Amino acid sequence: MSHDHSHDIGNYNQAFAIGIILNIVFVGIEVSYGIFADSLALIADAGHNLSDVASLVLAWGASVLATKAATDKRTYGFRKATVMASLASSILLLVVLGGITWEGIERFLHPNPVAGTTVIVVAAIGVVINTVTALLFVKGQKHDLNIRGAFLHMAADAGVSLGVVVAGILITIKGWLWIDPVVSLVIVVVVFVGTWGLLRDSLNYAMDAVPESIDILALKNYLMSFDHVNGIHDLHVWPLSTTAIALTVHIVVDDDSLDNIFLHNLQQHLHTQFGIEHSTIQIEKMTSDKDCMLDNHTCC
Repeated sequence: MSHDHSHDIGNYNQAFAIGIILNIVFVGIEVSYGIFADSLALIADAGHNLSDVASLVLAWGASVLATKAATDKRTYGFRKATVMASLASSILLLVVLGGITWEGIERFLHPNPVAGTTVIVVAAIGVVINTVTALLFVKGQKHDLNIRGAFLHMAADAGVSLGVVVAGILITIKGWLWIDPVVSLVIVVVVFVGTWGLLRDSLNYAMDAVPESIDILALKNYLMSFDHVNGIHDLHVWPLSTTAIALTVHIVVDDDSLDNIFLHNLQQHLHTQFGIEHSTIQIEKMTSDKDCMLDNHTCC
């Protein structure tokens, strides 16, 4: 058996710090002017941005924990913290969306005047801040669910803030008070759609489902393609974190000459072609008098 412990965890400390500071400042601005302008759209967006601050803090903390060395108690280290952070971020956002929806319905029943110019200016600032923050994570979001969570939150906020600007313009020009709660509910829909994929993937990762990047059938066919390999069983593929994938498998062979070179080449291919960083492979001989206790004949 062999293990590949190479880790490639990006350092986003500066990006997280900048993003958190920018959003905390903006939350303060939005709440103050939202109360002054009596705008649910601004207050709702501030609540959403506050949840994003919490999400950024969670993601940052998880990224730091993921770099900690393994221990006798936690033999895989703290990598799973990135998955838990993504899941917690998704759940937190859903709670906030529920509150925004409730307030939006209340405002429909009891509309109040809104200072359109104030809404436009403050939300425009939000467009800039959220866009800048999203760009800090645009590179890493393709390969890390934890970073993708941060990116999606910020990208959604930029679009939402742009929607608030549009609402302010319509209120100023047309006097449509109903547009404020409409924008609030649109915020809910936009953010919910953007969050659903993150929530689904986070749940799958938390339950050790095979990552979507892995074609399990192609993987089985590859393992069975070698000469002298007669079968495989007890195959498991799961995410160690939002960036690392692990595999364990028992391979049944009819050739006693297969050695560590075979294992090394196999692990290298699993890493380069399937993105599996940590593979544990057990070789079993067909000539063995006893069957493997984990061979239930359900795989290959």
